[in-house]
Amino acid sequence: MHPPWLEPAEEESWRSFQFMQMRLTASLARDLAESSGLSYQDYIVLVALTDSADGELRLFELAQATGWEKSRMSRHVARMVERGLVSRRRCETDRRGSYVVVSMLGRREIAAAAPGHVASVCRRFIDLLEASQLAELGRISRLVLEGLDRENELEA
Repeated sequence: MHPPWLEPAEEESWRSFQFMQMRLTASLARDLAESSGLSYQDYIVLVALTDSADGELRLFELAQATGWEKSRMSRHVARMVERGLVSRRRCETDRRGSYVVVSMLGRREIAAAAPGHVASVCRRFIDLLEASQLAELGRISRLVLEGLDRENELEA
């Protein structure tokens, strides 16, 4: 069991990571908003949907993919439906559930926003790191995500 306080080196690493993540996300969100009509949250939802084979996911799957609470996802999807970026379709096998489906407008919006977003990611993140650092960060990120997935499975 870990002691109740972080060691100085652990604390420095944790806080650096935490502040980097918050500031990077804020910068990427600002860039995206300036160059497109999408919020960072819209973009994340559209990426998850367009990455799925048929452009649709159950609401709970979308919430899991983004790490959001189902209620937060439901409210955000409702706003995206109003703007025509996605639609909702009832699930025939589970009357209480629904699918979120990317619309043609949503596909056009993400396709238009992606090049600028990728350029921003490269400028603010990728280009600052060496290939070996990116590979190590990917390995570390996958380990943490796998640990979180195991915890979620135990809680379910």
